Amino acid sequence: MNNQANHEMRYYPKENLCLTEDVPGARQWAVSLDQTMLTYFEVDPDCRFESHSHASEQITMVLEGVLYFEQGEKVIGVKAGEAIAIPAHAPHAVFSGEAAVKAVDAWSPVMAKYRQGNE
Repeated sequence: MNNQANHEMRYYPKENLCLTEDVPGARQWAVSLDQTMLTYFEVDPDCRFESHSHASEQITMVLEGVLYFEQGEKVIGVKAGEAIAIPAHAPHAVFSGEAAVKAVDAWSPVMAKYRQGNE
């Protein structure tokens, strides 16, 4: 794979970062390379991502609001400017409270679920 195109930077102007529906009440866009992905989420109040796990490591930084991460009986409220790191295969649920939330996620390896159409 000594293809020059694989070494070129990829630029995504704002108009190309279109939000698409994820779970009801949440919208996202994603940008990825071969091994790393960034997703941006806008989450409505009282939205929930049910308990799940994935092979990708996930690091979430909240930009606005508070996003709650639930693992078993433990719930952590991650506020604007804070981050949480979730290991691969760790079961967790995510939900918002009374206010909308904006957040970004870094993923490795890339989550196939979010890769669509962003190469």
